[in-house]
Amino acid sequence: MRRMIIAVVVVLVAGPALAQEPRGCDKFKWPLEKEHALLLSPAAAKTASGSALDKVPATALVVGLAPFGEAKLPMPPERAPKQPSSFAGFVRIGAVPKAGPYLVTLSAEAWVDVVQGEHYVKSSGFSGALGCEGMRKSVKFDLGPGPFAVQISGAAADSILMVITPAAE
Repeated sequence: MRRMIIAVVVVLVAGPALAQEPRGCDKFKWPLEKEHALLLSPAAAKTASGSALDKVPATALVVGLAPFGEAKLPMPPERAPKQPSSFAGFVRIGAVPKAGPYLVTLSAEAWVDVVQGEHYVKSSGFSGALGCEGMRKSVKFDLGPGPFAVQISGAAADSILMVITPAAE
């Protein structure tokens, strides 16, 4: 009887911990549930590198990338790719709905730059995690009014999922 009670206590205590094995998604510095859901959604829009969009899309984008040497980025990346055989690309966005902090969240490892008014927008935060299905990193940028471009470089594949969302202030 005593063994049975101990077994029940072990299951009650350890059960929830075992059922909640971390997938890595809880390792980011800020909440990204919305971004994760968008990245996993089948509604992601396919977009070729160099595409121009009127506004920040409400869905994830599957951005087609080209070999780095052929990507024709608006500006050289602030950090050169580690692998010369990597892929790169960019998307131009007409404007943000409201100036302020925005997150650029990617499905896979890559370098991300934001260019606005022919200048790099310095990131104000970065968060990355391994083991989170469909989401690898999120970078925070303070965007002003007007058009901007998101540049991706150093990607291992010829496409990447990207989400641009307002950041919690």
